[in-house]
Amino acid sequence: MKIRNIFALCSVLFFFFYGYCFAETKISSNTQVCLGCHKLVTAGIVEDWKNSMHSKASPEDALKKNAKEKRISAQSVSPELKNSVVGCAECHIANNGEHKDTFEHNGFKVHIVVTPSDCAKCHPVENEQYSKNIMSHAYGNLVNNSLYKDFANTVNAIYTTEKKKNKIKPASELTEQDSCLYCHGTKIDVNGLNERETFMGSMKFPVLSGWPNAGVGRLNPDGTKGSCSACHTRHSFSIEMARKTDTCSTCHKGPDVPAYKVYSVSKHGNIYASKKEKWNFDSVPWKIGQDFNAPTCAVCHASEIEVNGKIVVKRTHQMNDRLPHRLFGVPYATAHPKSPDTSIAKNKAGLPLFSELTGEPVVQYLIDEKEQKERLAKMKSVCSSCHSSSFIEGHFTRLEESIRTTNEMTIEATKLLANAWKGGLASNKESLFDETIESFWTEQWLFYANSVRFASAMAGADYGVFDNGRYNLSRNIQRMKDWIKFLETKKK
Repeated sequence: MKIRNIFALCSVLFFFFYGYCFAETKISSNTQVCLGCHKLVTAGIVEDWKNSMHSKASPEDALKKNAKEKRISAQSVSPELKNSVVGCAECHIANNGEHKDTFEHNGFKVHIVVTPSDCAKCHPVENEQYSKNIMSHAYGNLVNNSLYKDFANTVNAIYTTEKKKNKIKPASELTEQDSCLYCHGTKIDVNGLNERETFMGSMKFPVLSGWPNAGVGRLNPDGTKGSCSACHTRHSFSIEMARKTDTCSTCHKGPDVPAYKVYSVSKHGNIYASKKEKWNFDSVPWKIGQDFNAPTCAVCHASEIEVNGKIVVKRTHQMNDRLPHRLFGVPYATAHPKSPDTSIAKNKAGLPLFSELTGEPVVQYLIDEKEQKERLAKMKSVCSSCHSSSFIEGHFTRLEESIRTTNEMTIEATKLLANAWKGGLASNKESLFDETIESFWTEQWLFYANSVRFASAMAGADYGVFDNGRYNLSRNIQRMKDWIKFLETKKK
């Protein structure tokens, strides 16, 4: 207890000194208290925050910017937040009555998990847009979709062999959190308090399951969905970081969604790699030709873009509102889903898919042709800042053909799988993913068709041919046929 009192006194002296030295940044007294301790116990976090825009400008400063330059979407901010920079207290004490992870901490009621609802005090438009985004529903879109849950269980399971047959032991909760849910987001629950020794003596902290996690569809203790720090990684919350492709690569790199790999080998990626040191990733608005001269992921899907003083496309945190098609994560590419909750879809077979297994789209769950054209027009407007109309039309015509042909190749693979089920060579009663021929079918659409579509959409060269591309699509059909012959021979 004495150690704690001495440390507290030192902290008080420190935060007064700290606040005096940085008085021009208008740090609130509550945040100064936080910094007094955390400057010593989590110095890396404090230094990261000090380099952020949050530490240098108050919401009042942000509100004074002209419309084009604003990084804040609120029309007004509450008096207790308005005049101070956004620091520890402004995020970790805000809305504490709504957070189940709120706990007593050195005289404050603090919560650990900062959520979109907390950020919405200054960024309500971004919060509303993100809530309409498939990313914000990524947790439920996995665990509430029986098909994808079945696949995730098959991937993460522990396999053993008994009497020459596979025995599958379900994955632990921690394994689930460390694999698929790392990107999709976990469900964070509060399981009481735990007392532990700290630099300031014995203190109690919430016990959180599903933590740590910054997945895009994380279910938070205040009931909200998502994590702003998935892209604006804490504690710098940098717009620069969100605009760079490296941030997106965390979850968009594997064979199931090879966007980062495809981008890296594209001409756009080549220009980015060669010139990015000279680009300005922090400018608002972001000006084509002045701040950058080739698209990153954010340029096409999120950022507000200006050229010659004219806004080409507005900023959005609904990452799909420039996307007419759903290209990945599904057996067949279709129009984009209407709802961000994709688990609600049902085809005639009762499967939670936007298409029948024979390829026909389940149109009641998909945006209509008018909405597709509007979304495509937004995307093309970004392209038109650098490319001619004939170039753009040629590019998207090729993409449509890639969608058609990859769907056709998936239909052929599905027919082969259906014949194997019908002939008793495989069974779909327990799972669609636990036999060899079923894994061939899964790879057809989840890896190879996806790779072709991404390569076509992003001009990614070899990823559409030999690197998980068309060669693999063709070879996989033959592999399925050969496996069926083997099973037939074995059965005889």
